[in-house]
This record gives sequence, C-alpha cells and structure tokens, in this order.
Amino acid sequence: MGRFFLFLLAFCALALGLGLWMTRATPLPAGTMAGLTGDPVNGRDVFLAGGCVSCHGEAGSAHVLSPVLAGGTRLATPFGTFVAPNISPDPTAGIGRYDLDGFAGVMLRGVTPEGRHVYPAMPYPSYVRMTLQDIADLKAYLDTLPASATPNAPNDLRFPYSIRRAVGLWKIANLDPSFVAAAPSPQMERGRYLVEALGHCADCHTPRTRFGGLDRSRWMAGVPAVSGRSAVPNITPAALDWSQREIVYYLESGFNPDHEEVGRDMDDVIAGLSQLPDEDRQAIAAYLRGLAPLQ
Repeated sequence: MGRFFLFLLAFCALALGLGLWMTRATPLPAGTMAGLTGDPVNGRDVFLAGGCVSCHGEAGSAHVLSPVLAGGTRLATPFGTFVAPNISPDPTAGIGRYDLDGFAGVMLRGVTPEGRHVYPAMPYPSYVRMTLQDIADLKAYLDTLPASATPNAPNDLRFPYSIRRAVGLWKIANLDPSFVAAAPSPQMERGRYLVEALGHCADCHTPRTRFGGLDRSRWMAGVPAVSGRSAVPNITPAALDWSQREIVYYLESGFNPDHEEVGRDMDDVIAGLSQLPDEDRQAIAAYLRGLAPLQ
C-alpha cells in the first residue's frame, strides 16, 4: 500500500509538472524586434485595417485622428463576457510601460510583459501573421495617441474559462501562424494579409469549435445566431455574389449593391477601411472572390 501511494504521488507530481509546462506563457525570444524603428504614418493604416477602435475606442471614433483608446467594450460569448482593455499610452491604466518587445509579445504570442496569458478575445491568433515591421509601426502610432487613466474592468467568465493559465493549452491547439486561403497573385497575397492578419475578419465570419478555436474547414462561411448575438453572414462566393467593384464600393461607402447601409456592427470597420488606399480595398475584394465557395 505504501509503494502504491508513493507511485500515485509521483504520478500526480509528474502530471502537475507536465501541466504547468504545457500551460506556461512563452514570451518572444529576446531581441526579436531589435533594430526596428516604427513609422507612425504606416502605423495608422495598420490601426485602421485592424479595426482597433471597434473594441478599444468610443463608437464612431474611427475617423478621429487621435482617438482615445480607453477600452471598456463588452463582448458577450458562450464562455462569458470579455471587456476590452485600455491600450492608450497611459503607463498605469494602459500600455505606456510596454517596450517594443513587450508589445510584440502581446501581438504575436498573447503574452504580456508580466508573463500572463492574454485571452484570445484579443485576435492575436490572427495578428500572429503580422510582419514585425507592421507591429513596430503600429506601436509607434499608438504611442502618439492621448493617454487615458480609465482603469480596466474585469472580465466576467464562467468556470473553468476563468482559469487564465488554461489559455496555454488553447494556444497549443489554435495558435497557428500559417495562412488559410491560397494567394496566387501579389494582389490576392496583399488581400490575404489584410483579411487574415490585420483585419482578423475570420473572428466574426468563421464558425468556432467547441472550445473557441476557428474552424478552418468552414473559413468565412458565416455563423448562425447564438447566445443572443445576431447571425454573421457567409462571405465566401457561395453566398456573396457581388462583383469586385461592388465589394470595393461597400468597403468604401458602407452601402451594398441594393443601396442598403451597413449594419451597426460594421460601422467602425468600414470607417477604417474607407481610409485605406484604394488598392487595399481592391486586394480585399480579390481575396474574397477567390475564396473556396462554402454553403
């Protein structure tokens, strides 16, 4: 009996050690961003393409040159409610204390400079595809914005999703830097980058697995209404039969081919995309028209 107890104790210790190792927060290697200088002008385009205002700023502030990114937007999910954090340059309430390596660690690994996992309500599983230069440029732009001392509100998550350490296991299954769609031309490659990396469009338009990962087999095929949230449309060519010109016009104006205005959830997204160069909207349209048609 004593030997069995010792064996059981050793097994539990081994399992605990393995679990702690697998769920650890792994930061970026030191010096990943060494030698990079950010360009805030391009950083604003990265910011607009990413739709950062949608979660971190006040509604309707996508056209503001210096928006206040105090956070506070509440995102209801089957796992509980996430609250967008303050990402202004305030050193206490915001991210003003983050250096470039620390910021890149959040964007690419979902790990804060303090070594904590970030919940994937922040779309770092898409941002993991970003170029290092775009990350440096985005940081340079964010540093120019007004600081806000608004404190962060806590998330309201159900158990066991409230165990932040468990995000480490989620990342093993879901943090994949590879792109999904094919890109046979430079224009479609640019569109893929804008959609799959910066714009993280799949976060809304792709169904999720039981544990919240994106179902790549149903890429951009839409999401039915769940948990009190309205349905998100299928934007593959099987359902979105607009011409490239019509898609570009929608991304610029917010009006579809039937002259109906964009839904409220897309207001800030369109406001951001409308300020990008026209060739970027053309690239997004080419990417969408080139997707595999899924019913």
